[in-house]
Order: sequence, then structure tokens, then C-alpha cells
Amino acid sequence: MKTVELSIRSRDRCEMIDITDDIKNILSKHQISDAVITLFTPHTTAAITINENADPDVTRDMLYGLAKLAPQDPHFKHAEGNSAAHIKSSLIGVSETLIVESNHLLLGTWQGIYFCEFDGPRTRRIIINLSGS
Repeated sequence: MKTVELSIRSRDRCEMIDITDDIKNILSKHQISDAVITLFTPHTTAAITINENADPDVTRDMLYGLAKLAPQDPHFKHAEGNSAAHIKSSLIGVSETLIVESNHLLLGTWQGIYFCEFDGPRTRRIIINLSGS
């Protein structure tokens, strides 16, 4: 079992960053051919998800929908003013588990892996646990 880290720099307060190629490059670099990998971000205002990466409108719509579900609200009491970001992180989740088989990340035709920033811009970490050969 290996653990590696990926650093991500967000540019906006809320954005979805496609990290699929970054993950593929890590798998190739570490010569992982058959494995179960776990992606985890140790941040309470960020998340990781798998969704469509063919049409950029999907990520725009997701961010719009999340903003409707958890808008900035002056009634939130958290002193940092980022309660909506905490809610979005909990809704999406901070980890994903993926399968690697014969040097290929098993994703659907239109699926990509996204780091979701809800309180940026910031530099963030993704911890990747590589379990397999």
C-alpha cells in the first residue's frame, strides 16, 4: 500500500476542477496496474466527486444547484462566514473509491474525477491511497 499526495490550487470561491488526468498520471508513475484507490481531501470546505466531464455545462449546473441548496445566508452563525461551503462539502463528500484494472482507471465513458472547491481560492491537498499492484 502506498499513499501519495496531490496539491490543487483553486482560482475561484466555488469551482469544480477535473483531476482525472492527474490521477491517471499518478497511477502510471507508481506503476499501479490492478488496485483499489481511495481519494480523500482533508478539508471541511472541499469535496471530491465523479461526474460527467464531456460537457462543461454539467459542472456549471452542479455549482448552480449546490448554490441553490446551500446559499450564502446572513443567518448562519459560523464566524468564518463559510457555512455554505461546509454544507456543500458534506453533501458531496470528501472521498471517492475507484478501481484500477490492467493499468486502466475504471470510469464510465463520460465520467471524470473532480475536486470541488467551495471556499477558495486556496491551495488544497488530495491524499491518494493506492492499494494493489
